[in-house]
Amino acid sequence: MRTIQMTLDDDLVKAVDRVSKELHMSRSAFARKALREALARYSMGKTSTIRARIEPDLKGKAEQILEQLGLTTTQAITLFYKQLDEQLIPAGLWA
Repeated sequence: MRTIQMTLDDDLVKAVDRVSKELHMSRSAFARKALREALARYSMGKTSTIRARIEPDLKGKAEQILEQLGLTTTQAITLFYKQLDEQLIPAGLWA
């Protein structure tokens, strides 16, 4: 990781501090996550949207793991779909 300096409006800093506190994460972790998600949306180009319902506890646990891995939910789903496309999922799951 590298340390960078940014200039932000006071209102934006206050909003980031409020939300990052609610999410129990540092300002830096929140900014990294937001930037990753913005880059993923920017680089998606021509894509499809997926909507899914999932248990809140499972979603929360998975998002914590993805954060540790430096992945967004979109990136994780894309990886899974690519594995399906390339038939890299274990044969036992195809039954």
